[in-house]
Amino acid sequence: MTRLALTGAGGFLGWHVRVLARALGWPEPAVVGRADLDDPVRFAALVDNADLLLHLAGVNRGAPADVAAGNVQLAAAVVRGMARCARPPRIVFANSVQVGNGTPYGDSKAAAAATLAGAGELDDVRLPNLYGEHGRPHYNSVVATFCRVLADGGRPEVLADRQLELVHVTDAAARLIGAPAGGSWDAAMPALRIGVRDLADRLTMVAAGYRAGELPPLADRHSVRLFNAYRSHCFPAHYPLPLVRRSDARGDLVEAVRADGGPGQAFCSTTRPGAVRGEHFHLAKVERFVVLRGTAEIALRRVCHGPRLVRFAVRGDDPVVVDMPAMWAHRLVNTGSTDLLTLFWTNELFDPDRPDTYPERVEAVLPDPVVVPA
Repeated sequence: MTRLALTGAGGFLGWHVRVLARALGWPEPAVVGRADLDDPVRFAALVDNADLLLHLAGVNRGAPADVAAGNVQLAAAVVRGMARCARPPRIVFANSVQVGNGTPYGDSKAAAAATLAGAGELDDVRLPNLYGEHGRPHYNSVVATFCRVLADGGRPEVLADRQLELVHVTDAAARLIGAPAGGSWDAAMPALRIGVRDLADRLTMVAAGYRAGELPPLADRHSVRLFNAYRSHCFPAHYPLPLVRRSDARGDLVEAVRADGGPGQAFCSTTRPGAVRGEHFHLAKVERFVVLRGTAEIALRRVCHGPRLVRFAVRGDDPVVVDMPAMWAHRLVNTGSTDLLTLFWTNELFDPDRPDTYPERVEAVLPDPVVVPA
C-alpha cells in the first residue's frame, strides 16, 4: 500500500484525496499543517516514511502580491523540509493549467514548480477546473457556486459565458496518488466540456426536477457527479423528502422513485428488530432509502470529517425519502419491535467487481484529525 503525506489536507482536494485513500484501504495519510511547514525538523518527521508527498496547499485568493508570494513561500518551505529527510519521498505537485498565464496566480504556480524541482523527483500535475461534492461556493468552482445558489432556492446568474473543462475532484485525486483503475475514479481525468450558461441551465433543471421528486437522467459519469455535487449542498437541511400517499378502498400507494431514464436497481428487504444495515460509504453511487413498514433510524457521518452524526427517525406510516450523499458513511437500524420493510434504490446495477461500497463504521472510534470547512 502507498503511504501518503500531504499538505493542504483540510482543503477541497485534500479531503477527496483522504476519502479515496480510505476507500482503497491505504494507511491514513500523514497531514502536514502550516506549522509543520515552518519547522523543517517536524516536517521531516512527518514525511520521512511516506512514499509520496502531495503538495496541495496553495494560495489562490487575496491581494495579487500575497498570491504571488504565498505559493512560492509554501514551495520553499517544502524544499527546506525535504532537505532534512533521510529518505525523501517523491513530490507530487497539484499545479494548475493556468501556470505561466501572466497572472499572479499562474506565474506563482510556475515559480513554485521550479522551486520544488530542486528538492528531488517531482511529478508536476497541471489540474484543470475541479468540481465535486462539498465544494466551497465562490471559491472552489463555479459548480459549487451554482449548486449553493440553487440549494438555497435562487437562480444562478451568468455574467460572462465561456467554455469550461471540468474534471471531477476524485478523478484528480486518483491521478495525484496513482490509484489503480477503479469503477468510481479515473486517473485519466475525463473532462466535461461545457459553457457556463449551459452548466447553469443543466444544474437548474436538475434542481427543479429533484425538488419535484424526480431523479435526473444519470446515464454517464458527469451526470451522476454533477447530481452528487448538487445533493451535497442540499444535505442535511433538505431531508427527509416527503412522499405523497394515495389511498382508496383497496389500500395505499406511494411513488418512491421517479427516475428520468438511465439504469437503476430497486429491491426490498426486511430487517429484524435491533439489526443494522449499511455501515459503509459510496464514492459516486446514488442510493435511496424508503421505510415502508416499521420504524428505523438512519444515521450518517461525513467520511474524514470528524465524529458528528446526522440522524433521521423514519417510519412506514409516514414514508419519506432519504438519499445517501456520496462519501458519507451510513446505516439503517430497526428501532421497532417488529420486522422493518425497506425499499432501496440505486442508480446502477450492482457489479460485484466494482461495487463502489467501502466498509466504514458510522460511529467512528476516534474523530478524524482534519476537519474540512463546509
